[in-house]
Amino acid sequence: MRSYARHQGAAVNYGVICADMKSNDNASLNDDTVASYVKALKKIFVVEDMKAWNPNLRSKTAVRTSDTRYFTDPSIGVAALGVGSEDFLNDLNTFGLFFETMAVRDLRVYAQSLDGELYHYRDKNGLECDAVLHRRNGTYGLIEIKLGGDGLIEEGAANLNSLEKKIDTTRMKAPSFKMVLTGTGMYAYRRKDGVYVVPIGCLRD
Repeated sequence: MRSYARHQGAAVNYGVICADMKSNDNASLNDDTVASYVKALKKIFVVEDMKAWNPNLRSKTAVRTSDTRYFTDPSIGVAALGVGSEDFLNDLNTFGLFFETMAVRDLRVYAQSLDGELYHYRDKNGLECDAVLHRRNGTYGLIEIKLGGDGLIEEGAANLNSLEKKIDTTRMKAPSFKMVLTGTGMYAYRRKDGVYVVPIGCLRD
């Protein structure tokens, strides 16, 4: 569980998790054993991976197709690592990963209510989108998840705009919305470039 928690929010294969477990827990493990563990955790809804989104792109950029690893409840990962609020204040990068897990959990709930599903995007050049909400009617939205702060919001918006430019709108619809989902703020607003900045507490509205 600790090894899985260390790699949540990342598109890593079982070999990476296995290597982490060997270096920290049990040197006798192999990839097949780790895969069986994860499969069992999926069956009891402890973990739920997010599939890769493969849009029609103008370029020939290769899209990474590995699933992104998540716990269904971020508190499971917190308990597995044995960390608390003070640890997160001293390590905002790790805090950001757990916030992303919480945001993905909430987004999945709202996506299901909209007859949609959540995916992630990452290409070989490192351009990524934390979540793509894709509905059965073909509409979709691009979402970046950031703790907050002007710098991170700008970074998220730039990623969304870059991905939008790569999408071949002659072969599929343009995104219905672009959103940076944040952990701070009280009000949602729309930037001049069309990107919505939405505090996680405003999602239900």
